[in-house]
Amino acid sequence: MKRALLYGIIFTLFYSASAQNGDRLQALKIAYLTKQMNLTPEEAERFWPIYNQYTEEIRKVRIDAVGNREDPLVTEEKILDVRKKYNVQFSRVLPQDRVNLFFRSEKQFGASVQRELMERRQLRMQQRRPMFR
Repeated sequence: MKRALLYGIIFTLFYSASAQNGDRLQALKIAYLTKQMNLTPEEAERFWPIYNQYTEEIRKVRIDAVGNREDPLVTEEKILDVRKKYNVQFSRVLPQDRVNLFFRSEKQFGASVQRELMERRQLRMQQRRPMFR
């Protein structure tokens, strides 16, 4: 019961903060990761600040890549370097199997978002009326 209450509070805080910034997807991702990883309150307290640093660093790499018109392979290498760095930091607060679960869950979330976007695009295309018949 305590755990459910804590997760509710964490989700509400992250959701409200994210919603104010217009980043509903980030709030959904946090809720998904929280559920998948089944963090204890103590783990969550230590994990989320590191996660926030991690996402900020990934975001900066991607923004720099677009601004510099960087080769996609170079960008992916930089992102991998960030993940390696944070793998060590996450391992300080979680067992390695849970860190691996985090990275898998993050990838699964991204894949599900991409699938959803593709399905929505296809639906929009099907709903369009042909201009000429």
